[in-house]
Amino acid sequence: MAHVSASVYTSHVPAIGAALDLGKTGEPYWQKVFGGYEFSKKWIKQHTPDVIFLVYNDHATAFSLEIIPTFAIGTAAEFAVADEGWGPRPVPKVVGHPELASHIAQSVIQDDFDLTIVNKMDVDHGLTVPLSLLFGQPEAWPCRIIPFAVNVVQYPPPSGQRCWQLGHAIRRAIESYDEDLDVQVWGTGGMSHQLQGPRAGLINTEFDKAFLDRLIADPAALAKMPHIDYVREAGSEGIELVMWLIARGAMSDAPPEVVHRFYHVPASNTAVGHLILENRR
Repeated sequence: MAHVSASVYTSHVPAIGAALDLGKTGEPYWQKVFGGYEFSKKWIKQHTPDVIFLVYNDHATAFSLEIIPTFAIGTAAEFAVADEGWGPRPVPKVVGHPELASHIAQSVIQDDFDLTIVNKMDVDHGLTVPLSLLFGQPEAWPCRIIPFAVNVVQYPPPSGQRCWQLGHAIRRAIESYDEDLDVQVWGTGGMSHQLQGPRAGLINTEFDKAFLDRLIADPAALAKMPHIDYVREAGSEGIELVMWLIARGAMSDAPPEVVHRFYHVPASNTAVGHLILENRR
């Protein structure tokens, strides 16, 4: 049977992708950011899964304000890299896993979660930047990837509790798939940041570090935090952190092993957070 071996959490700052694509990773401003992922790049080479279930948010590329699904699962065989206004990033196309994605969709929908099934969509920096941070710039991504888009752009986004419970349903779906697959679930976005208004540039280091502590040690309690606390403490875009609760909910009920933890300020006026958790065997 398939199983979830680990979860990976990371910010998906678009400027990080630009720094990678333009060869600026060695510049003084970016060295500390990318230094925090050196261990992770070595780890992923030794723990490359068969499939990554990657939770991210679309940035008005696959979806517009005309139609924004709360939860959308990509079930296609492949996904093109989106043109976000300056051409697609020079990274490989994403090869999906239609069989597992369709199985997860059926299982989760029958588990009373309403998903939108998407058979064609381009994927933007929310998905490609995390892949680049861990895998670098390969000719092809070394595993299959199932995109899972969450609405944290148009009010109202899903609650942390809903995301936490959805993670449980995704875990049940993966574990009921009749093939021996190693699956990792990645949660992306955040951490604290605000891109507009009088609080533009807000970074709340104290909140971010406490969020990481609680995500590791007491995610069930963290899931109960209301939306207004994310906005007040972490800025308008800090709500992206609810997506991390999906990945955390997909882990086993036993306390995880903390493999790596990294936090850095700033990176393009945001805080960068990163965490790798493994299920204990």
